[in-house]
Amino acid sequence: MEMLRGWFDGIMALGAGYGVNPLVFAGIYIGAIPFFLLFSGLAVKRRREGRAATGPVLLASLCFVSSYLYLAIVGRGIPLWVWGFLGLMLVYGAWSAVKGYRAKLRG
Repeated sequence: MEMLRGWFDGIMALGAGYGVNPLVFAGIYIGAIPFFLLFSGLAVKRRREGRAATGPVLLASLCFVSSYLYLAIVGRGIPLWVWGFLGLMLVYGAWSAVKGYRAKLRG
């Protein structure tokens, strides 16, 4: 239990050093998942009906990046390599989401 407490304290101290609360970041990250799925499903449904899906896609995109927006707004002195890594993750996530949307629209 003491090891877990030390790990937790280390994560909290690292976040404090950058002005970010890791619990808030994790809460936003996890809390946005159901909304991302909801808006993604709505976008697929609307496209299958032949209607515009711009609104749901934009809302799903906002959910997808919401925790990183928190990091960008409140974070201070975040190293450049972290932004590069997050950028790669976002590009991969967007590619994966588009691939999934296309598969659902075909099937």
